Amino acid sequence: MKPTRASPIRSDVKASTGIKGLDEMTGGGLPRSRTTVLIGGPGSGKTILALQFLVHGARACGEPGIFVAFEETAVRIVANADSFGWDLPALQRKKLYFLEAQPGPDLVQSGTFDLSGMLAALAAQAKEMGAKRIVFDALDVVLALLPDSVSRQRELYRLHEWLLDQGLTGLITGKAGAGSDCNEKQAFGFMQFMVDCSIILNHSVVIGVSQRNIRVQKYRGSSFDENESPFLIGAAGLEVAVARTLGESHANVTNERVSSGVKRLDTMLGGGYYRGASVLITGFPGTAKTTLSGAFAEEACRRGERTMFVSFDSDGTEVVRNLASVGIKLDRYVKNGTLRMVSARTITGSAETYLVRIKTTAQEHRARCLVIDPVSTISKSGNELTAHSVAERLIDWSKAAGTTLVCTSLLDEMASQDEGGSPLQISTLADTWIHLNYLVQAGERNRGISIIKSRGTAHSNQVRELILSNNGVELADIYTAGGEVLMGTMRWEKESAERVEAEVTEVAAKLKGVMLDAQEAELEVRLKSLQTELIAKQVEKALLARTTESRERELSHGKTRLAELRGADAAVRVRK
Repeated sequence: MKPTRASPIRSDVKASTGIKGLDEMTGGGLPRSRTTVLIGGPGSGKTILALQFLVHGARACGEPGIFVAFEETAVRIVANADSFGWDLPALQRKKLYFLEAQPGPDLVQSGTFDLSGMLAALAAQAKEMGAKRIVFDALDVVLALLPDSVSRQRELYRLHEWLLDQGLTGLITGKAGAGSDCNEKQAFGFMQFMVDCSIILNHSVVIGVSQRNIRVQKYRGSSFDENESPFLIGAAGLEVAVARTLGESHANVTNERVSSGVKRLDTMLGGGYYRGASVLITGFPGTAKTTLSGAFAEEACRRGERTMFVSFDSDGTEVVRNLASVGIKLDRYVKNGTLRMVSARTITGSAETYLVRIKTTAQEHRARCLVIDPVSTISKSGNELTAHSVAERLIDWSKAAGTTLVCTSLLDEMASQDEGGSPLQISTLADTWIHLNYLVQAGERNRGISIIKSRGTAHSNQVRELILSNNGVELADIYTAGGEVLMGTMRWEKESAERVEAEVTEVAAKLKGVMLDAQEAELEVRLKSLQTELIAKQVEKALLARTTESRERELSHGKTRLAELRGADAAVRVRK
């Protein structure tokens, strides 16, 4: 056996696959000038991944490629890939070469054979076109023609050595599954030890829902994401779902606020939702979750922001009609193209299917605001295990795109009000959580609204009554009487009784005021009369005092005069 020519793989010498998510898992792509084996069951996407790897290399990296087909003809492969928009015929002229190496159906094997002749022809073709990448698709078809495991391992080793000698970035695909031949499993098991990178594709059905997953089993000389990640075959090929890695930040944080569409709710939130935030509205059926999300959509359209409303429960036209009954007019924005209504009732498949289609449609519409009603739908029909991961990536994507996301989540009427226990568990991820509930009293059902959390902002901790009318959504303070919360008719009756009581009290107070005014006037008259009588007495007293004083002066004067007269008589008597 020849000594290995492998050397540590650096991140700057990796061959990008062009597959969103897979490059993130591998830290940049497949090992350049090395060999990667891709193993998966039927329908797992092996051929698509391999072909997408070549197309990206030819288009974006300037690396021509060769596709060796052991199972399907080149015509069929090109026709099957036409739906992805890769335009393979244009690439076939200079940058992409197809070699048909599939055994014929009437092949009669005589003696032994090896791959050396085919590899020699491939070496000449690679040199002629300057190929840097090569794919051997369904190599197991040829290996099955070899008589024993020793022969199969010999040819695998020959192929691996040839790839290293040519300096080509090789990708070998093979089948694996319950129906695979035991010899094939042993051969590819041997090759997984030999190559530098091994990738496993899995396609299964969970409760009737198709689920595809990818896992990097090994990657020599490089760190990689070891966990299994779901992927989807979409309109442009494979897309691997990879959650945001620790330490990475894709969101542009802003203090800008956007209105919820309900003024008093904006006040409760300290000014509205943050731009680019994720908002969750939970509640039982009929608690006005769609109405609140519709009010947000209308306000966003009123600001001129392109908005998308995804409805899982009803057709878009029904949503527009129903919201018009509470004063939310969306039809004009649908007509002018600002609002796009998407009915997701026709979407079938895994939670990944929901996520990819929502993201693709939102990007096509260039939506700044997105409503999903209800997002809890993605946790149903076999998606319970993957729903939380999908919700996490939905929120990460909306934050990275700066899209304000409003989701509603339907609670089971028979379940508790703790939404956090649902399989989706989006309440732990949302920035703002608004909860709607019922209060049943005296045969009447009324709605209440409260803010459970709102990260990064002061918010009201009080419950408000939510009232729907022809004029829209209104929030009223919760009314309490005797320690009991009253809403609806009971509140109206209690408030009416209090108004009557207040009016009676006001009339009684006015009557009492009039009586007091009369008494005051009477007292003022009496006071004036007494004051007049007092003045008269004072005048009379003064007059009496002057009269007495005058009499006393006259009497004193008379006595003096009398004394004088008497004194004169005495003097006459003395002279005599």
